Amino acid sequence: MTLDDLASALGTSPSRISLIENGHREPRPSELPTFARALGVSVEDLLVLTAPNERASEELELRRMQASPVFASLGLPKVKIGRGMSDDVLGLLVGLHRELERRATTASATPEEARLRNTEQRAMMRSKNNYLPDIEAIAEEQLKRIGHEAGALTHREVHLMVEQLGLEVVYVDDLPHSTRSITDLENGRIYLPPASIPGGHGLRSIALQAVAHRLLEHTPPKSYADFLHQRLQINYFAAACLMPQRQSVEFLGARKQARDLAVEDFRDAFGTTHEAAALRMTNLMTQHFGIGVHFLRVGPDGEVLKAYENNNLPLPVDVTGAVEGQIVCRKWGARRAVEVAHRTTEFWQYTDTHAGTFWSSTQTGHSSGGPFSITFGVPFDDARFFRGRETANRQTSTCPDPACCRRPPRDLEAQWAGRAWPSARLHAQILASLPTGRFPGVDETEIYNYLERHSRS
Repeated sequence: MTLDDLASALGTSPSRISLIENGHREPRPSELPTFARALGVSVEDLLVLTAPNERASEELELRRMQASPVFASLGLPKVKIGRGMSDDVLGLLVGLHRELERRATTASATPEEARLRNTEQRAMMRSKNNYLPDIEAIAEEQLKRIGHEAGALTHREVHLMVEQLGLEVVYVDDLPHSTRSITDLENGRIYLPPASIPGGHGLRSIALQAVAHRLLEHTPPKSYADFLHQRLQINYFAAACLMPQRQSVEFLGARKQARDLAVEDFRDAFGTTHEAAALRMTNLMTQHFGIGVHFLRVGPDGEVLKAYENNNLPLPVDVTGAVEGQIVCRKWGARRAVEVAHRTTEFWQYTDTHAGTFWSSTQTGHSSGGPFSITFGVPFDDARFFRGRETANRQTSTCPDPACCRRPPRDLEAQWAGRAWPSARLHAQILASLPTGRFPGVDETEIYNYLERHSRS
């Protein structure tokens, strides 16, 4: 049927039919029955979004792509799509545009950009006292829906929360190494590793993070900053569920009144890790009790792995303001605690700095990467509310002055300078490129093959 044939059957002009056919004009709803009869199809057939064949599908896709902001940013002229364009050329153009869109939506970053975005996020959270009321409200609503009232959130309650979203938890032995969990939206499953089977902390935290993506209506991250923000949000949601705001504030308030605040008690009351409890206290202590705090996770060489402060603790920073990877003073409790042997509780210390005196409580641990320490601290005046305030441990730190701890003592330098040649251990992360992809660090081919395999089981 030619344009003239159809136009004659409809009582309109061939040029108008051409405009409708090419998507430049839409027919009036009242005309649809007439169009359907002339073409020998139903009205429903005309409204189907699927193209009738692969050629038409690619033509429509290329037209959409050439109208996108990604293409517009290139400043190139649009290619006219017509019958004279071969299938091979059309397929090539569509493939090129798909790759452009894929690269535009890949959440990758150079190491410098990643550090900058992380620094920006930390500054943003500092301005909010590390407190996100919207996520607190969502967590409280979910806990209310499953009937959680007090105490530690149980594994069964986490399962109920998952089920209310139409999902189920499935334990698997072959979870791809690049993932902590995978949510199969098609079949309604959250795949978790066997290490997360009830009895440990893993199930609750990892499952809650997967739930958070759904509740917070996350879409694939468009940038590295977006990726970092989503990670922050899901971690915050999990913490707000495991240590609910109302119960946590009641617990901390009672301990503050008794002048017996301790991270280890808060940790044990809600059955979480020491690090999770210390981080959760940074969410609540300033917002609800007006106490400025700081948090540090420090690695085996004294490097900062994670940090937060809103009490003016002089964290080590590089020229961009980034903290991660910087070395903390040897005199800080975060490093001295690792050197203390046969310790059965947290390590307490006062540290005098050019910004004031700070009290801190440090717990140590060991991971595959070596020993690490978790530190939670407050300014001197607020130490009166915490257990361990009577400690006699006190150090003076003048860092970043090299004479504080970075320059060797003069007698040792005189003895050994020029008489030693150490072979340095190169940190692999210095040369490694940052992970890329829509979900940085995740091999999407591996994930899709995994889901395809498990969807049949």
